[in-house]
Amino acid sequence: MDTSAIGGCCDPEFQEWSLGLLRDFQSRTFLLLLSELTEAANLADAYLNHNILPHNFLNDDRHIAIATVAGADLVASWNFKHIVHFEKIQRFNAVNIEMGYKSILVFSPREVTTYGSKSS
Repeated sequence: MDTSAIGGCCDPEFQEWSLGLLRDFQSRTFLLLLSELTEAANLADAYLNHNILPHNFLNDDRHIAIATVAGADLVASWNFKHIVHFEKIQRFNAVNIEMGYKSILVFSPREVTTYGSKSS
């Protein structure tokens, strides 16, 4: 459900149907599911609120948030300024733990790939 459906509860034009929909959820006529994108957006907002990155780099926050919410073990990125950066990784993970998620590892692709290793 989009948040505008909830906001409609306060708008006379949409109030009747928005409140009806909420009653349907309460009576279990419908099951309310929150997408991972909603969770990831909330986590990215938390990163913004903690000033990990400047607000104009929201997409970088989203990359970390989506991977975290999806339960990824690591993020591989060439973005050394905002993502593969020791201080930033610590700060992302502090928010992750505060929000109930596990820490996530962040490496450059060079550190992750098996390309060029003796066993490949």
